[in-house]
Amino acid sequence: MIENKTIVLTGASSGIGLEFLRLLDQGKGNRILAVSRNATKKISGDEFKSDVTVFDADTSTKEGVDAIFAKAEELFGKIDLYYQNSGYPYFEMYDYEDWDRLSRIFQANTIGPAYTYVKYKHHLAGREGHLAYTVSAIGTMAMPGYALYSASKFGLEGFQEGIRLEMPKNMKLTCLYPVATDTNFFVTAADGVVFDKPFPVQRPTVVAKKMYKGIEKNKKKVSPCFLFGVSKVLMTVCPPVRTIYWNLEKKKLDRFVVKMRKLGKYE
Repeated sequence: MIENKTIVLTGASSGIGLEFLRLLDQGKGNRILAVSRNATKKISGDEFKSDVTVFDADTSTKEGVDAIFAKAEELFGKIDLYYQNSGYPYFEMYDYEDWDRLSRIFQANTIGPAYTYVKYKHHLAGREGHLAYTVSAIGTMAMPGYALYSASKFGLEGFQEGIRLEMPKNMKLTCLYPVATDTNFFVTAADGVVFDKPFPVQRPTVVAKKMYKGIEKNKKKVSPCFLFGVSKVLMTVCPPVRTIYWNLEKKKLDRFVVKMRKLGKYE
């Protein structure tokens, strides 16, 4: 088990993050800084047996990440595990001109995690530490309706691959590659409009348990969905299978666009 560790967990108030927090709470002696933009409204440290401090911060900004490190250093001194789990998607037909909206998703999913790496490296100053990222299966294979989300996660995937070639030996890095997970991810993705989830879908409890075991065993990568791994091999060997899958998912996007036009949200 993960025990007697000082831990920063972002995206801790829902979904995979909240389930991971509950798993950490089972370990003896853990001290945890549980972070999200609205953490104090959604969870309370009193809910947990462990020493949990709830903290509001936006990991898509320099100020937010700096504040997390300052708070963690105030509480713990040294951070043993930093799990950068926060991030968010768009589900949409990307055909608009909005520089700020485009920038926000990359700041949350790519730039923030990259900045976190170097902050953590400097924080450790040669001491041992473990960094973890939630990347995404979509960071290895793009999907219709998720062009910007895919791009931002492909960016994070490229960053983690590159940084492994240069990070110091005192640092460990574990990356999680979940498929669609049944969380409020799909509520925020389309501003509350219901749409068909991509196949397959996993429960956050399953994903969190896989990641917990992966970090515990110092794995480099954690792919919680066996079916996705098998299908990627099949799609590589037989590309028409991937085309069929993409076409089925594209139909979900088409239905979503029709719904949005009826709601007056798309022209």
